[in-house]
Amino acid sequence: MIRVLLTHPTSSFERYFGPAAFAALSKFAYVERHNSEQPLTTPALIERAQGFQVILSERATAAPPALFAELPDLCAFVRCAVDIRTVDVEAASRHGVLVTHASAGFISAVTEWTLGAMIDLARGISRSSEIYHRGATPAAEMGLQLNGATLGIIGLGAIGSRLANLAVQLGMTVLAHDPYATTDHDGVERVEFSTVLTQADIVVCLAIANEKTENMFDARAFSQMKSGAYFINPSRGNLVDETALANALAQGRLAGAALDVGRAGDQMPTPALAAMDSVLATPHVGGLTPPAVAHQAFETVRQIEALAAGKIPEGAVNTAFATRLASVSKNNR
Repeated sequence: MIRVLLTHPTSSFERYFGPAAFAALSKFAYVERHNSEQPLTTPALIERAQGFQVILSERATAAPPALFAELPDLCAFVRCAVDIRTVDVEAASRHGVLVTHASAGFISAVTEWTLGAMIDLARGISRSSEIYHRGATPAAEMGLQLNGATLGIIGLGAIGSRLANLAVQLGMTVLAHDPYATTDHDGVERVEFSTVLTQADIVVCLAIANEKTENMFDARAFSQMKSGAYFINPSRGNLVDETALANALAQGRLAGAALDVGRAGDQMPTPALAAMDSVLATPHVGGLTPPAVAHQAFETVRQIEALAAGKIPEGAVNTAFATRLASVSKNNR
């Protein structure tokens, strides 16, 4: 049987993989779990994964060059998440190790989180509730009505497209910027980045995180936004210059922000920024729903099942360099 090491700490096993997926994987593979609350460091993972052909990793486990150099039996590094930025794919390729990742099963979940954040910010729901919880009575403040307001979306991928369609149905004017999008959407106007910033009442950051988009929301970007606008980031923390965002909020230029991601550990919002009164923050839970987790968990199960059968799974990113795969099919005949 193919040997698989599951790196999920015990604290995240239920939430990000689950017993049903574990049972399905165990039907055709020998699987061992990482039974500790703490994530595996690279040295600990190298020691623990000796003799295993597959590492099935949660998003917090990094895969630097040393991992592939010092695990001669490793044939595949399977990421149970979309994001593989902490995986050195080039190093994996040099050592003949296949890298795979899951597809986005969280499109509906993140879209719903974003819509909820829009409503919450616009109407001050959490802020009023918090004041009531302290035993005080909040002031009755005028809110922003989404119907008739302008939504700006940066990134028209699957989530951005679904959000745009919902916003159109709500009667919002939708402006979107994505130089790589190839599909037009009814009721959505494609414009330049600066136009989104200057005209939108709510700006949602859904861009892909890479070197080109690092800190795309910087001091200049926030200075271009409408006074009193709201900023929402359900994508990745490195898209935002957090000092610039904090300054824009502290100066009152922005009315508020909603963050599900940031530059803290495990891509969570930075505590100091999240603690600001004008910030609505959640601990990277936008995609944390049972259907979303099951999608990615069972997809990785199917990937490993394909590997055990000598096939290249969907989600592979460096197939041409995966020379060690031959040993998997040979040992599982």
